[in-house]
Amino acid sequence: MLLRTLREEPAEAEVPSHRLLLRAGYIRRAAPGGYTWLPLGKLVLDRITAIVRAEMTAIGGQEVSFPALLPREPYDVSGRWTDYGDDLFTLKDRRGAELLLAPTHEEMFALLVRDMTSSYRDFPLILFQVQTKFRDEARPRAGLLRGREFLMKDAYSFDLSDAGLADSYARHREAYQRIFARLGLSHTIVAAMSGAMGGSASEEFLALADVGEDTFVACTTCDYAANTEAVVTPVPAVAQREHPPLTVHDTPATPTITALVELANEQALDGRTDWSAADTLKNVVVTVHHPGREDSLLVVGVPGDREVDLKRLDAALSPATVTLFDDFAARPDLVRGYLGPQGLALRYLADPRVAPGTAWLTGANQPGKHATSVVAGRDFTPDGTVEAAEVRAGDPCPACGSGELAVRRGIEIGHIFQLGRRYTEAFAVDVLGADGKPVRPTMGSYGVGVSRAVAAVAEQHHDERGLLWPDEVAPADVHVVAAGKDGQLGTAEALSAELVSRGLRVLLDDRQQLSAGVKFTDAELIGVRRIVVVGRRLAEGYAEIRDRRTGERHDVPVTDVVRVMTE
Repeated sequence: MLLRTLREEPAEAEVPSHRLLLRAGYIRRAAPGGYTWLPLGKLVLDRITAIVRAEMTAIGGQEVSFPALLPREPYDVSGRWTDYGDDLFTLKDRRGAELLLAPTHEEMFALLVRDMTSSYRDFPLILFQVQTKFRDEARPRAGLLRGREFLMKDAYSFDLSDAGLADSYARHREAYQRIFARLGLSHTIVAAMSGAMGGSASEEFLALADVGEDTFVACTTCDYAANTEAVVTPVPAVAQREHPPLTVHDTPATPTITALVELANEQALDGRTDWSAADTLKNVVVTVHHPGREDSLLVVGVPGDREVDLKRLDAALSPATVTLFDDFAARPDLVRGYLGPQGLALRYLADPRVAPGTAWLTGANQPGKHATSVVAGRDFTPDGTVEAAEVRAGDPCPACGSGELAVRRGIEIGHIFQLGRRYTEAFAVDVLGADGKPVRPTMGSYGVGVSRAVAAVAEQHHDERGLLWPDEVAPADVHVVAAGKDGQLGTAEALSAELVSRGLRVLLDDRQQLSAGVKFTDAELIGVRRIVVVGRRLAEGYAEIRDRRTGERHDVPVTDVVRVMTE
């Protein structure tokens, strides 16, 4: 076997899965965001792929395989050539034709169904593939968790009614739960945003992990769970009352919320000494980057005790993305640190808590000045609301209202969408219905990050000594170690051959140039649960069976090893 384990921690590794997969010889870095699958890693990847393929076939999925290199034209029709922005890998061939490396294949599946179906009798239809995808991540990191090339299972359902789509969606949802249960992944299903995929209903499957890049919330009382990007802020009930007129105050050296609140209480603005950050309105200027057209400026208003979450704002404005604006010298009308929503000439979106009738302490659009009693709906009217404020532990649950939200982290391992007719409309996919009239199918899209799942399993199944693979995904069923030279290798080989004849997958460590200690360390690092050691007690007729997960060790007669392993 092509295998080299590492004793030292790889300098490039940031998270446990990355570190252990490199150290145990499962993967090797080939380029930023790209990894070579070594023999052990390929065995695990294939095991996970087989589980995914089996569960997809079980719900009636038919497997196809598209090219990864695709023409531009279908993605122009759908609009995603520009929607994907810089995440898309693009190139030209020798004739100047523009191509892309596919991030997903909705367009190609829609075209295939348009060209190969004609009647309602061809439906419902589920097609899937397991194929390499490409996305130009700005900052590849964490090994397999955020790469630029990755293996994904993407499936697409085609139904002739919304009820049919709901049924296909439910079948995929259940299949995904079975897949992740077989992979041994503790996961949560959360409401999510559709992003560049489009569509309505959208849920993510998140494997619980401290290193996960997805932040989600779960209610402490009900079963509500959502990615923070999809959390909906309840609009507060606002008592209708008369507010005093807007008043401008001198507030020198108060460009921050903390300084403003301190001064407001010192000066007893509006006769109050109980001002808090939640009484202030923070206004943040961002640059909105629109795919395919010029950037624009946007001001976002959130309560002063909250930060603007740029990931939430990105999700709300997708396919556009945002960055913080900092060139205030070029815009003297935007007074840094003293910005207020009243009289702004820019587009202004506010947090749902900035409801009509709420009054705020906010900037007066003059250096060193703030204003009190700035009332939403009277002194300013937002151009709309936006979910951009950070979500915090303890926030009220938007579903039940009585529970609080707990904040957790996870790795996205699956995502399912009810796409609707976005792509069948774009490509005019029509078939003849039972009544003889044309029917336009509706689509669902369902993805599993297959290579990412390898890392997710490693994140959840390891200890300080190495990996701890669940049996269904491990690279072998049994790891046999020949500890020394005194006839032990021959016995280990004979046991391995008999285990293989009984249908087990066996990894045999027959390296004679290494010490027993190194072999034991490697066995723990590699992470196969059952280890058979042919060692010092062979002369007495015994071998040792170790359970990598529980740490239990038992000496058993050599003649009983195969029986014990196959029971």
